[in-house]
Amino acid sequence: MKKYSIVEMLGDGISAELSASVHAVAAALPFEIEFDAIDISLETRDAQGMKIYGAVMEKMNHHKVAMKYPTATVVESPNKVLREMCDFAVIHRPVMTMPGVENNFKKSIDIDVVRIATGGTYGDRGRRIGAHTAVSLRVIEHGPATLSARFAFKLAMVRKTHVVSASKYTIQAAADGLFEEAVETISHQYPGIGYRRELFDAMLAGIIMFPERYGVIVTPNEYGDFLSDMLCGLIGSIGLGDSSSFAFDEDGDVTLSMFDPAGGTAPDIAGQGICNPAAAILAFGSLVRHLGEFEQGELIRAAVRDAIAAGEKTGDIGGTLGTEAFTTAVIRRMNAAL
Repeated sequence: MKKYSIVEMLGDGISAELSASVHAVAAALPFEIEFDAIDISLETRDAQGMKIYGAVMEKMNHHKVAMKYPTATVVESPNKVLREMCDFAVIHRPVMTMPGVENNFKKSIDIDVVRIATGGTYGDRGRRIGAHTAVSLRVIEHGPATLSARFAFKLAMVRKTHVVSASKYTIQAAADGLFEEAVETISHQYPGIGYRRELFDAMLAGIIMFPERYGVIVTPNEYGDFLSDMLCGLIGSIGLGDSSSFAFDEDGDVTLSMFDPAGGTAPDIAGQGICNPAAAILAFGSLVRHLGEFEQGELIRAAVRDAIAAGEKTGDIGGTLGTEAFTTAVIRRMNAAL
């Protein structure tokens, strides 16, 4: 039997329950996934400090691919530390309407958000100047902007759709202007892929009115963060969003990758068996695709959507199933497809 080895980063709150769901799904696949687990929960980080991240990097450099679960941010943000240590340049968040999930938005969405993983306003905590003024730096780098653009166009080529770049380039002429220049340069390398740029605020209105006009959207860091949460809200739940992060070598090939649910630790329901593992399973499906098992990865993601569409869903999205029962429903659909 074919075998793949990956890092598994265990976190806080509902992390253990999400991990159990992912392991159950992995066991149903026609190949083996070996999980090399490491605990990066708050308790472990308090005990070991930054040393724990050194151990994480040893495993990352060995396996190259990781599945990560939610972690609490108290002293430091583990996500930020991992992005910096792994040199992640691109974050990808796909958002798709799921029949069976109630929401206030009646049109269908099928949008991939590609964002620069570094810089923007997130690179500087800012500082106070006197009692009534504060300032922070906003940084856009050409390298990550180029990598994000190339990732977006490659993704659009696979999806047979187009690319929209979005920022406030008329106001942030230097920083966002540099980003847009990088995207436009890459666009010339993909003449068969449609491309246009839009002002970010106008694009938000455009998505609300005409979501079918958007396929892959590439943005600077904070814009993509805002956008992906908004899109998850439109489809009915942030708990349905999954995320992936990528680092690249000088030739533009992926060197390290990490896949995770976009939601938080949900400490108020941890251990009760009622959390929604959909995003974690979707993220695992994306991981499986990345391993080269494209059909199996798509099968996992489709099984999640089909279960929810059939009304087999957890309480947070209007269903009655617990975590384990929902996972079983997903696996049942996988087995039927296999």
